[in-house]
Amino acid sequence: MPCSVSSVTIISKCTVYPNTKSTIKSLKLSVSDLPMLSCQYIQKGVLLNSPPFHIADLIASLKHSLSLALSHFPALAGRLETDAEGYVHIICNDAGVDFIQAKAKHLSVDVLLLADEDVPHYFREFFAFDRTLSYSGHSRPLAAIQVTELADGIFIGCTVNHSVTDGTSFWHFFNTFAEICKGAKKISKSPDFSRDNIFNSPAVLQLPEGGPKLTFSGNEPLRERIFHFTRESILKLKNRANNSPLINGNGNCNGLLESAEIFGKQCNDTWKIVSRCKGAKTAEISSFQSLSAQLWRSVTRVRNLPDSKTTTFRMAVNCRHRLEPKLSPHYFGNAIQSIPTVASAGELLSRDLSWCAGLLRKNVAAHDNATVRRGVEDWESAPRLFPLGNFDGAMITMGSSPRFPMYDNDFGWGRPLAVRSGRANKFDGKISAFPGREGNGSVDLEVVLAPETLAGLESDMEFMQYVSAVV
Repeated sequence: MPCSVSSVTIISKCTVYPNTKSTIKSLKLSVSDLPMLSCQYIQKGVLLNSPPFHIADLIASLKHSLSLALSHFPALAGRLETDAEGYVHIICNDAGVDFIQAKAKHLSVDVLLLADEDVPHYFREFFAFDRTLSYSGHSRPLAAIQVTELADGIFIGCTVNHSVTDGTSFWHFFNTFAEICKGAKKISKSPDFSRDNIFNSPAVLQLPEGGPKLTFSGNEPLRERIFHFTRESILKLKNRANNSPLINGNGNCNGLLESAEIFGKQCNDTWKIVSRCKGAKTAEISSFQSLSAQLWRSVTRVRNLPDSKTTTFRMAVNCRHRLEPKLSPHYFGNAIQSIPTVASAGELLSRDLSWCAGLLRKNVAAHDNATVRRGVEDWESAPRLFPLGNFDGAMITMGSSPRFPMYDNDFGWGRPLAVRSGRANKFDGKISAFPGREGNGSVDLEVVLAPETLAGLESDMEFMQYVSAVV
């Protein structure tokens, strides 16, 4: 019998198994995987137009495609297991993943994407494993797909254990699932399950009896909005960050570039504005650093913090290309480290955007092979879970990435209309960056803040002048 849960009715639930048996027996969780055991499952999904065929045919096609995709990603069809020595492994036992068919036919695409409104709470119900910690993968599936039929669209929600994948691997799997459903006979990118790298550690993470607890309350009042930035508005922001009086055309660096070696070369040439200083290396502040710096400044301002209060902007960086030798870009698992950048509220607001963005740029550029390895050694000296949250009221945590190929999730009848997330891992100050649907360097920021802080941000003209639409 279908059962109603708020606005969504569950039609059916089953287990989908890999099409072929796994040739991998187990994978030990790494230094980058283990801290995520206290984080909730990743929940990201795509909103699509209705397909030009019956829902029953869609469900059958998605189940078959998921089974084929799991054959390429056998770790996701496994379960976690802790051995006698305390090491946590993914046992690739082909136990399968959850597949849920649901409907909410009273909801239309227009209602879900209503402009100038907070993100509707309906999206929370489009995902499995709500508020589930990754440690639960010892007894629960490591992934789930929920397909929700709407009045004039489909939402496909993908939920994956965060101790098994980071964002790069999550979207690799989700893209592959869509690619197979669209008709690909051979997948374009095969995952790399090798574990012969610096993240494979002999250190043991001692976990409390019964498993870890969530590191943030999860019950605080929050608002959530998506702010859209076109390529043009971001270029204006980047131009402002790169044309500070501190970096002028006379070759004078005025302090910001006294240590010009802190600025490295950005990989993506389309995201560069270059300022040169006499006798110094090229300095550049990227689009994303400019946008992040503006957000940091504006949120700090509307939080009304004392000038002496230390603020923190934390972002995750992909370590695959930072290590020497480099990891495969298709390395499956977590290969991320968190970079905190700190400044007092007074300093952040009395200096200009370029100074703030320069702090972010310095930390990102400095996160090279040696820094990654020091981070591993530091964790091994005191193994610990990742402290996700805003513990002093002055923190911002940036997740996801506008470089993730989210809009490549074409299941066969067109690109997504939008990308949305569930309730997982959200707290005051949690920001997620998505590419804009039009591509070309546009960005959507999913901003989660305390209600009064978000109201202040909506009135902060230094920030809002760059916003093209509030979705």
